[in-house]
Amino acid sequence: MPEIESLECHPGSLATNRVRCIPFTSWVVVLIVMLTLIGGVTVFAQWGSRRMPPKFPSDQPTHRDFTFSRVLYQSDRREPGGQGWHTDYPTADRNLMVRLSELTTTSVGFDRRDIPDHVVVPLDDPRIFNYPFLFMSDVGTVRFSDHEAARLREYLLKGGFLWVDDFWGPYAWDQWVGELSKALPPGEYPVIDIPLDHPIHKTLFEVTKVPQVPSIQHWRRSGGATTSERGFRSDDVHFRAIADAHDRILVVMSHNTDIADGWEREGEDYEFFYRFSVDAYELGINIVVHAMSH
Repeated sequence: MPEIESLECHPGSLATNRVRCIPFTSWVVVLIVMLTLIGGVTVFAQWGSRRMPPKFPSDQPTHRDFTFSRVLYQSDRREPGGQGWHTDYPTADRNLMVRLSELTTTSVGFDRRDIPDHVVVPLDDPRIFNYPFLFMSDVGTVRFSDHEAARLREYLLKGGFLWVDDFWGPYAWDQWVGELSKALPPGEYPVIDIPLDHPIHKTLFEVTKVPQVPSIQHWRRSGGATTSERGFRSDDVHFRAIADAHDRILVVMSHNTDIADGWEREGEDYEFFYRFSVDAYELGINIVVHAMSH
């Protein structure tokens, strides 16, 4: 089997934008994946999916290891099945960090209770610059103030990375693009489709198709017959980005799919895990490692 190198990446501050990377061979990845799939559906289900208050950053962080950081934002409308910033929180965040620690050599932060040290941070909190990777869910409901839009622009242009996920159909897309345009005007920062031959799809796993992952509730209601949550209006998965003048990706957008539900719901249903969670983790880990190494 030929070797495929992945990267171990340790986030630094945006001021220094330092990332350390070391090689990791594919045969080790394959072995760990096999072990993970055998026991995957039982891991961390005890965390559950109950609603939890946001876990804000500490003023005195205890480590500089990778921390999953989610943006807290205001919504001005509702989408079916969405919960605003809270969608898929906190189980998706925790589970992705665990799998990242298992499937790569990334130094992942854990707290004193041995739980992944994820955070929720508003855009107007200056501590946002301590976290080079940000995630947002259900962004078709977001409304940015002028100050938040300016802060997001500053964050991204200083070296930050944002991934948005789980928004469905044209109305959610239009609202998200309209709000993002306050920070990154489309004339200067156009939205582009990410092709399958882009390096982000080959960072660690070879991704040949961006999966359409439905919420587990939609999948159960449909009897597994459909993965499109808005019918014909969300048939096609869009995997898009905004890059800077040096082709560094600033924002990744997974539209018409709920990648994070593949992480959140991994322990709830065998068929859902094998059908969606494996692909969701492959894409998620590729994006995180790519973000932290570019």
